[in-house]
Amino acid sequence: MAGRSIRTFTVLPHLPERLQALQKVAYNMWWCWNHEAVSLFRRIDDDMFDSVDNSPVKLLSGIDQVRLEQLLHDDGFLVHLDRVEENLNAYMSSSTWFQETYDKATDFRVAYFSAEFGIHESLPIYSGRHGSMRGEARPRSNCHLKAASDLGVPLVGVGLMYREGYFRQYLNVDGWQQENYPENDFFNLPLLPETRADGALLLIGVPFPGRDVSCRIWRIQVGRVPLYLLDTNIPQNTPDDRQITSRLYGGDSDMRIRQEMILGIGGIRALRALGKVPTVCHMNEGHSAFGGLERIRVLMEENNLNFAAAREAVTSGTCFTTHTPVPAGNDIFPPQLIDHYFSGYLPQLKIERNDFLGLGRQNPRDDNEPFCMTVLAIRLANTTNAVSKLHGKVSRKMWRAIWPDLPDAELPITSITNGVHTRTWLAPEMAQLYDRYLGIQWEERPTDYGIWRRVDHIPDAELWRTHERRRERLVAFARARLKAQLKRRGAPPSEIGRAEEVLDPDALTIGFARRFATYKRGSLIFRNLERLGAIINNKDRPVQILFAGKAHPRDHGGKELIAEILHIARRPEFRRRVVFVEDYDIHVARYMVQGIDVWLNNPRRPLEASGTSGMKVCCNGGINLSILDGWWVEGYAQNNGWAIGAGEEYTDLTYQDDVESRAIYDLLEQEIVPLFYTRSSDGLPRGWLRVMKQSMGTVCPVFNTNRMVQEYIEKCYRPSRLPRSQTTLPVWRSVGSKLPRFATKISFTPSPSRSTTSAWAGLGTLPRTCRVADGSYGLSAITSPARISQARMSIRRSSKRWTRFTFETAGEGTWGGYWTDRRLKSNRRQAGLFWQVR
Repeated sequence: MAGRSIRTFTVLPHLPERLQALQKVAYNMWWCWNHEAVSLFRRIDDDMFDSVDNSPVKLLSGIDQVRLEQLLHDDGFLVHLDRVEENLNAYMSSSTWFQETYDKATDFRVAYFSAEFGIHESLPIYSGRHGSMRGEARPRSNCHLKAASDLGVPLVGVGLMYREGYFRQYLNVDGWQQENYPENDFFNLPLLPETRADGALLLIGVPFPGRDVSCRIWRIQVGRVPLYLLDTNIPQNTPDDRQITSRLYGGDSDMRIRQEMILGIGGIRALRALGKVPTVCHMNEGHSAFGGLERIRVLMEENNLNFAAAREAVTSGTCFTTHTPVPAGNDIFPPQLIDHYFSGYLPQLKIERNDFLGLGRQNPRDDNEPFCMTVLAIRLANTTNAVSKLHGKVSRKMWRAIWPDLPDAELPITSITNGVHTRTWLAPEMAQLYDRYLGIQWEERPTDYGIWRRVDHIPDAELWRTHERRRERLVAFARARLKAQLKRRGAPPSEIGRAEEVLDPDALTIGFARRFATYKRGSLIFRNLERLGAIINNKDRPVQILFAGKAHPRDHGGKELIAEILHIARRPEFRRRVVFVEDYDIHVARYMVQGIDVWLNNPRRPLEASGTSGMKVCCNGGINLSILDGWWVEGYAQNNGWAIGAGEEYTDLTYQDDVESRAIYDLLEQEIVPLFYTRSSDGLPRGWLRVMKQSMGTVCPVFNTNRMVQEYIEKCYRPSRLPRSQTTLPVWRSVGSKLPRFATKISFTPSPSRSTTSAWAGLGTLPRTCRVADGSYGLSAITSPARISQARMSIRRSSKRWTRFTFETAGEGTWGGYWTDRRLKSNRRQAGLFWQVR
């Protein structure tokens, strides 16, 4: 009689003392953007490394003990291991850009909140930008942490540790997307549980109706940056509450609000329990906006403040980034759901229900308006930014109702264009070329135009051979994935055998890989199949197209696009030239961006907030063919790629598809294909190589995360910095008749026209005397610890109700803000004045 398996035990291999550094490296995600560290793990067992999602932790857990003993006697491997460990130690201890630039900023810590972190495929807590069916762009959190680590920014990440993460994709026989949700094995991930001094697990509680939900805190080390992830799947919680962190972007509105309470409120409580109280909180999308309410509650409780004073202090130390280009992409909750989950929390804030709901409404007095997390985040932030210049315009238009009395030009939403972490996406062979011809400082100074101009020094023959090798590897990868897909679907052996014949390693290769939402128009290039067939099946100048991407599980429109592409790929005239690679993730993306010739992007303008995949292509020698939307509006420079159209926007979508599909065919027929296949006597496409180098030299120094994070520091973090010694000392006083009759509140924000090394410290005391004379508002003295001896505000009327001014201090920079004549609810005139701190 066969026995039934009751429990499964996993026997782990013993890691010899001499090889202990392998575990040290494996538990710091720095390894995933260090090519020498990656090659070290591949050296242990290349095939097994691929089979475990390129995870060093899984590799070390599953490797045979005999193999470890062999490595123990492999002198070459041991030298390699020592070198990687030395590089990690040097990286962690060396001086950084932030230390050298802000040597006195000792009391500074940023907490970066995000619902997902796409660090590496072996850590599946990201959606790969596929997280919504509502047209929203998902937050880019992976590169932010890596760049903050490289720059030495004192930053911590805060997120959720999902048991299932995002789904794995496979297609059925008819091409319809199916989803599979494998559970994460936490003990085979680079996770470390946070504990108390006595060794017990560190738990925090988040208030829910009638109970507290407990959370365990995991830590992942991302270079110099710790990432803290909250997990509700613990015995202290009910079965229902244990499901809160089960699935990324899963469930209905009820599940989403619970996840966002854990992320926001729980995230703040976790940082306080860890002793990591931030001076700046950065909300990446509105998912964590409830954290602002928790910070207000703490200030009110610890300093006996009213809500208005605490809110002003919290707002001054908060930044918000919106990634959403359409209203439907924002999380909204009905008032009844807010009432259910915050009825016990609201009394601690000491404000009325309608005032609380108004924080999440564009019109606080509209009782029919739902509660929007993006609006809450904007209202609780000192700075709000979009993720490209065009997206900034879209966002100001979308949210202008929050400031009904402000002119469009003065709406306080700026933009910081996204970038990519170059080292993460760069092929090792390209990195070697950069080291050889750009110099080793390109990695430490990726924003230096002078360094990137040296791409012209790379010999054409070397660059082309390197790129061709990457394309060959991409073709081999796509063939292997296609064979595995066909076997899984039960395809006949003859069809599986033909997978070896698809794609040509020497043909012009176009790539399209992204979230399959309808506005991204994944099938636009197939609008005229006859014309496309003539282009791609030209015997002398063949073209091939490689697709990858996931649709949201509930997005039937996106799934129909995938099925349409698969059906077209099965047609005899397209079978060898069109391939769809299933289960798009960071691993697939790496192969594609490193081996593609042309990166196709054709969203409906202006629905692409930024986009970053095209940036990853450029550092690897690929060239963009894109609608002028998102980042490409800023990146396109006539000679570094191709633009589809001239930035037009349409109301007739059918007409738009006709016009822009024809534009793609025209560019392929008249410019792209001829340029690729025009070869000099030595067989090199000299004209193509010039565009490659121009793309590398213009895109790489700008659209990288070092520039992006540096911009966040200057535009958001420094102006919002609250020294921990001052965060509990805000002042909010009535000034009565001392202010002009039209002034009820004063707020200061950095002037966008001028940079400064100063920052706001918090609410300070009011000036001793105020006077109005000759159009200026004089301040004779400021009773605060700041080093300001003289100050003057110049006033100009900009509309009926608002007045803009600049605040000038001797030798300390220029600041701007607004006054308004609206009375507070109490009908008392009040003012808050910020001071500057060096």
